[in-house]
Amino acid sequence: MHLSPSPSWPQIVLAVLLASDVLMSLRPPKFIQVCLDGVNLPRDWWWVLIVVKTLAIVGLLVGIKHDGIGFAANVGVIVYFLCASFAHIRARFLKQEFWVNCLGFLAIAVAAFIVSFAV
Repeated sequence: MHLSPSPSWPQIVLAVLLASDVLMSLRPPKFIQVCLDGVNLPRDWWWVLIVVKTLAIVGLLVGIKHDGIGFAANVGVIVYFLCASFAHIRARFLKQEFWVNCLGFLAIAVAAFIVSFAV
């Protein structure tokens, strides 16, 4: 295990995917609204998800040049989606949004970590 991503392209892919999620979350389409309402996240707190994901994007990209930062950011993204998964399970909101969006992002984040840091 190392603290510098090699290769770095999985970190870039994860950052781009998170950026698309952030952009969609600025004016959430129906499926995002349904997802957040489904896990009972108050609408007053939706902005926090945008901030957290934006910080993760910055960490992933800065971490390409600075050891440890991308590692920590990638771990943070994994923990974020583990918590999101727990929220879905706890709320018993196990519809398509859970399987595709939540677990999909979790799988991508884990794969990016394995390819960049564990191989």
